[in-house]
Amino acid sequence: MPLSRLRLRPVSTRAVPRLIDAEARVPAPVPTEEELERETEKLVKRLTKLQRVFYADGRYALLIVLQGRDASGKDGTIRKVFGAVNPQGCVVHSFRAPNDVERQHDYLWRIHQRVPPTGMIGIFNRSQYEDILVPRVRRLVPPAVWRERYAHINDFERMLAANGVVIRKFMLHISRAEQKRRFKDRLNDPDKQWKFRRGDLDDRRHWRTFTGAYRDILRRTSTRWAPWYVVPADDKDVRNHLIARVLVETLGGLGLRYPEPDEDLDGITIE
Repeated sequence: MPLSRLRLRPVSTRAVPRLIDAEARVPAPVPTEEELERETEKLVKRLTKLQRVFYADGRYALLIVLQGRDASGKDGTIRKVFGAVNPQGCVVHSFRAPNDVERQHDYLWRIHQRVPPTGMIGIFNRSQYEDILVPRVRRLVPPAVWRERYAHINDFERMLAANGVVIRKFMLHISRAEQKRRFKDRLNDPDKQWKFRRGDLDDRRHWRTFTGAYRDILRRTSTRWAPWYVVPADDKDVRNHLIARVLVETLGGLGLRYPEPDEDLDGITIE
């Protein structure tokens, strides 16, 4: 497959991916590892340059949402795609189970506090969508409660977009077999065992239920102002390349520019 054809399209609510194992891999022939790494490095360098202009331009914020099953590669994506950007203009936040203070507020309260300001890139490692997925799969609240949250989140994201926040959401889609392989790798490698928790296996037993929940999220919350992209995540190099390409195209389409200086600089000499 030529690299020019290796790209993601926003999820259409009329044709939601089935999230079967075959969709976790790109169709053959896959570019070589060397070719992918070389082209991804070019994209990351381009992203780094765009981020500098984005930070200086200051008209927009960029919010990147990473969702996916355990071991789908959220941490790896952040490390590989954003490792070269200026940390002064990028912040990452991971959303775990809400703490006591967060539970005293509405479920979007903690999310809104972490939305990046203009000029900044914000990355959510898990996000507001956990407040649909977990309550639904674990049956923590009545269905009427989590069903209302699709509309809540759509309205929330529409409001953010209207205020200059550019939103790109990525569902890292991993196959059941690849997740098993990565779990075994974590258990057998002392340097990776800290990543493993027994609850991961419990989530794995709810595979089909999570699949249905993710498909409904894609169907009901992929919007013009906050589109979802399903990323084949079995191959880490493919995953990184696809996400980097979307972000380069996104920032490249904003018409970014360095601002004019606040004062006339003509005639200034430095001795």
